[in-house]
Amino acid sequence: MDIYLTNNLTNKKERFIPKNDKSVGMYVCGPTVYDDPHIGNARPLVIFDILFKLLKDKFNTVTYVRNITDIDDKIIKSCKDQNISSKELTEKIIKSFLEDCSYLNCEDPTHQPKATEHIDLMIKMISELLTKGFAYENKKHVYFEVKKFSDYGKLSNKNLDDLIAGSRVQISENKKNSEDFVLWKPSNDDEPFWDSPWGKGRPGWHLECSAMSKKFLGDEFDIHGGGIDLIFPHHENEIAQSRCANETKTFASYWVHNAFITMSNEKMAKSQGNILKIKDFKKKISGEVVRLALMSAHYKQPLDWNDKLLNDCQSTLDKWYALNSENLEISNKISEEILKPLYEDLNTPGYIANLHKLYEDAKKGQNKELFISACKFVGLLDEDIQTWQNFKKNKASINEFEIKTKIELRNKARENKDYKEADKIRDELLDKGVLIEDKDGTTLWKFK
Repeated sequence: MDIYLTNNLTNKKERFIPKNDKSVGMYVCGPTVYDDPHIGNARPLVIFDILFKLLKDKFNTVTYVRNITDIDDKIIKSCKDQNISSKELTEKIIKSFLEDCSYLNCEDPTHQPKATEHIDLMIKMISELLTKGFAYENKKHVYFEVKKFSDYGKLSNKNLDDLIAGSRVQISENKKNSEDFVLWKPSNDDEPFWDSPWGKGRPGWHLECSAMSKKFLGDEFDIHGGGIDLIFPHHENEIAQSRCANETKTFASYWVHNAFITMSNEKMAKSQGNILKIKDFKKKISGEVVRLALMSAHYKQPLDWNDKLLNDCQSTLDKWYALNSENLEISNKISEEILKPLYEDLNTPGYIANLHKLYEDAKKGQNKELFISACKFVGLLDEDIQTWQNFKKNKASINEFEIKTKIELRNKARENKDYKEADKIRDELLDKGVLIEDKDGTTLWKFK
């Protein structure tokens, strides 16, 4: 049975044909470690973890690379806001990120490179782009000249003028053209820097992924993944600089992007004040509940996050764990027939439907081992039964007056665009078992 994936490069669902039928390479954009990961960041973690499992089941060797961006303008700003060093901040957030991955029961990727460990490769790639005439230097900045790459915009399926008009292209007098993007920029005295032929500075964000993917996967590889918000400009720029530096006709063959998570059908974003951090769930529910919730919608569709979704997933797993009271260790290979929904463009809702059918059979004493094995394949039923039973919902005592008071304070903070304070109040309520949702200009609340 063949695996099919929606390839954003062609806007079609295509049969997956790796460059080497025994070895597959996959690169997924990881976190920029300036703040604790939120539930929107968790979606690609789980989606590409499942794809990693599926690929390993079918091919002899799968190399999964997920980078960590530990130098970036957002990191520098966060360090200044908190008055801490870049090292202190990034180490703290990387630790939090890895703990979140473990909580969500995600396997470690094959390689997890940090940007700061590969600056020399980035400098080398910039030098190649300059030598080949695709980049230019001006006032210690180095820019990629977009007009030199005729295929620019093919991933976004838009022409250059439309892309520029609909994006937040950074304007600078140092550029030849507004659409050109930075490969290297000078650092201020109080910012991290590396020595380069163009002076002390740091690489552009887009370049980091091009250099690290080249190191671990080569000039061309099979799958590049990430959130849909990365298509432009990040992934578009990756393609341009990688193909020009490496002189190749392709970069990644298949581009796979997951859709957003929403709350009350609004995109989860700091500007909306509706961010839910992964760590906030740890005291309340098992990571497998969150994992199942993230699998409940097809990766290409928006997923609306709410307490009903979590409660339904909790109830489902309660039933499933009740069948695994013996803590059976299952290692049987799953048939392609059961895996068929995953082969069809990672149709996780279809696979969950299969699990429900297998559960009904297992209740009748039929193929119990198969049901448990099929759950474990996608990272479920991996806790021992005692650990699962010990997960209780902890609702700290808080009365309605206190809840409404905090909501009023949060609304005032949002009006003043103090999103950091708004997030803090949301986190405080969540710690006490109160989930809030902003809907139609009103803030609703419920106990989890």
